[in-house]
Amino acid sequence: MFVDRVTIFVKGGDGGRGACSFRREKYVPKGGPDGGDGGHGGSIILRAIPGTDSLAEIVNRKFWKAQSGEPGSASNCHGKKADDLIIPVPPGTIVYDRDHGNILRDLNEPGSEVNVAHGGRGGRGNKAYATSTNRAPREYGPGTPGEEKWITLELKVIADAGLVGLPNAGKSTLLSRLSQAHPEISDYPFTTKHPNLGIVHVGHERTFVLADLPGLIEGAHSGIGLGHEFLRHVERTRVLVHLVEPFPSDGSDPALSYRTVRRELELHGQNLLDKPEIIVMSKSELTDSADARQRLEDELQKPVLAISAVTGQGLATLVNQVVTRLAEIPKIVESPFLTSLGQG
Repeated sequence: MFVDRVTIFVKGGDGGRGACSFRREKYVPKGGPDGGDGGHGGSIILRAIPGTDSLAEIVNRKFWKAQSGEPGSASNCHGKKADDLIIPVPPGTIVYDRDHGNILRDLNEPGSEVNVAHGGRGGRGNKAYATSTNRAPREYGPGTPGEEKWITLELKVIADAGLVGLPNAGKSTLLSRLSQAHPEISDYPFTTKHPNLGIVHVGHERTFVLADLPGLIEGAHSGIGLGHEFLRHVERTRVLVHLVEPFPSDGSDPALSYRTVRRELELHGQNLLDKPEIIVMSKSELTDSADARQRLEDELQKPVLAISAVTGQGLATLVNQVVTRLAEIPKIVESPFLTSLGQG
């Protein structure tokens, strides 16, 4: 199950209360106060952990509470501090304060984290209240409650390259040929209902992350079809691979299909049209597809690469073009491709 948005309640652990105690030792008159401080409560920390691309692991648990600190005790023994509660989330998760609407942190790099609910401080024991004029204090601190709030997590998939295009353009089939991913593939529209990620290997040392992004239709920017459920995932894709069918099932022109998708990207904003783009005509195994590719290239005045996920035609060229474009883009977020470049 793919989940890219969830709202949860988080509460830090309460601080342990301080102790009110007095020494009771034989032959030690007026032993004095010896109550220890309470332990601090645990905090709730969200940490971006590589290896997952969904919030599905936390969607079924709405309430998260960290452990409370232990109370202090006699003989100046302090209560144990509670451990922090770590919630793993995928890199690319944006954390919002639900009630105030502000962004608490954008966890766009593996290992980045944010403390969303601080634990309460432990109360002081009566030993801490002793003064020269109050040698036997009976005051002690109860400990402060942990911070609590509702937060919303929204995932925007981070990928080096993203496959975009109208439904049935062949994106899922292409992803399955270039990587070990196994997206659902059928001959009806909107087979892909959420992003699928695959690792594409280039030689023995280099890799890059390829995302199969759900198909667009006209009006997607305003919520028609998959709408923003698709478009927000394009924002963090570094290179767009735009797939166009040579003979769309509705009989429309491939150039119109291309412009429809580009228009939706433009209306969504976020400078999506500024991303490097590779235009690809899929299904080149079909008769007369070469003529359709040439007509599209002439009309757009842009290079159009012909590929076939069935025969393998043009796949190596496509991978090489993606690698070349990625190498030209400054490093923004950590990715397997960039890591392997540094090692190679």
